[in-house]
Amino acid sequence: MFIRLSAIALGLGLATAACSSLPDVPNPFEDTPNPGPCPAAFALYEASRLVELEGEEVTYENVAFTGEFERVHSFCEYRDDEPIIADLEVDLGFGRGPAADGDRHTYTIFVAVTRSETTVIERQEFPIEVRFDEGEDRTYIRQRFDRIEIPRAHENISGSNFEILVGFVLSEDQLEFNRRGLRFRVDAGQ
Repeated sequence: MFIRLSAIALGLGLATAACSSLPDVPNPFEDTPNPGPCPAAFALYEASRLVELEGEEVTYENVAFTGEFERVHSFCEYRDDEPIIADLEVDLGFGRGPAADGDRHTYTIFVAVTRSETTVIERQEFPIEVRFDEGEDRTYIRQRFDRIEIPRAHENISGSNFEILVGFVLSEDQLEFNRRGLRFRVDAGQ
C-alpha cells in the first residue's frame, strides 16, 4: 500500500506533515462507475480523540493539548482486477489548554487498511505539526491522504471487503482515558 499525504490548513492554524504530495494523477476511469462500493472509512472510536495532561490529576488546568477527528470522507476507484485507489480527507480540531507549553505541537495519527473487521493489511503513522496563532486556543485542519492503494486478489473482491481506519497514536494512559469516556474540549462552555 502506498499513501501520499497533503495538508490543507483551515482557519488560522498551520499544519505540516512529514511527507509531501505528488502531482495529481489523471483519472482513466472518469466515465466508468466502480463495479462495487468503496471501503468504509472512519475514525476508530477509541483513538478518535487525544487529551494530553501535565500532572497526575485529571483537571482542566492540567490540559496541555487536545485533538479530535471531526469528519472522515473517502473517494475511490477500481476496475477489473486492478487495486482499489482511495483518497481520504479528515477534518481535525486541535486545542491548546492552560498547561500547554508553546504555540506548536506535533500530533501523530495513523491510517490503517483492514479486511473488514479482521486483519490489518497495512498501517502507517504520520506526524502532523500544528501551530496555534498568538492568543488562539484552537485550530482546525483538513488532512488529505492521496492514493491509498489496496490490492485485490481478483475482480470479484469489492471495496466492501476493506476498511480504512484513522486515529491518534495514543499512550496506554490516553487510551484508557478514552475508554472510560472522559474528555476535555478546549471550547467547552463557549
